[in-house]
Amino acid sequence: MPKVSSVIVPYAAYLRVYEPLAAFPDDERAHWTRYARRTDLPSYQDELRRSLADLLPTPPVAVPVHESADAFVAEVDGVVCVCPWRTRLRGWQALGELAEDFPEPVLDALLPPVVRRESAQDYARWLERNPDARPWIRTATWQVPINWFVLVSDAEREYEEGGEGEGAAAPVLRYRTPMVQARRRVARGLRALKEAMDEGPLIDGLVDVGRWLEEFHPRSLVELDYGGLVHALPAGELEEDHSAADVAEGIEALRHGDGATAGAAYGRLVQRWRAVRDRRSAN
Repeated sequence: MPKVSSVIVPYAAYLRVYEPLAAFPDDERAHWTRYARRTDLPSYQDELRRSLADLLPTPPVAVPVHESADAFVAEVDGVVCVCPWRTRLRGWQALGELAEDFPEPVLDALLPPVVRRESAQDYARWLERNPDARPWIRTATWQVPINWFVLVSDAEREYEEGGEGEGAAAPVLRYRTPMVQARRRVARGLRALKEAMDEGPLIDGLVDVGRWLEEFHPRSLVELDYGGLVHALPAGELEEDHSAADVAEGIEALRHGDGATAGAAYGRLVQRWRAVRDRRSAN
């Protein structure tokens, strides 16, 4: 369980894929095999702190110069699986999305135009050499996208209370599911949604995440981790958060034509996550 330190980096949730070592090319497999034996594996907070440190110089380093050689490690039925950080690739992708979150004057103050332009050019050149590249991790700030909850079941929910005081363990709320289950739920969810409604953001998002999952080994592990969002929810609300159950209830209701029950489940989700997002602009 991660420790709470004086430098907590909220508020992001993560969708991760852990692939078995057999899914990687020989050279990379050898690296991850050695890496998985380490006893000092870093946490997601370590990754974020390293990224923030790059923003301190003048001009800031928008994207790491070299790709990370770190990963998250999990054991699935005795099989070692790894989730490479690919911080450089994810940094490029996040940089391209910043314009959607900030007006240009604010964006210029955060990252000068010349820095963004050079990073975009570096990414374009890199993509020419690596056209099939994809990250093992997706990140969402101040929310967990509803389509992520479609991949998991409330029965797979893992919650651990945090401790109190400096250095105490932080709360953990996550779901872990086999890839085959995640893909099956995407397919079933899409059928129910498409039969009940017109095309929209929820369907588009689920199609997108389903295509992403198809890129990975079928024996992979899918993890939805609340990450830093655990610090945006009071302990009582975090403990009672069963968003995956609400999403499953809503989809099942749509499948049976019960719009009232589906609407009630959706309302609970909207209310819960609006309260979290409102804190983003709180002073």
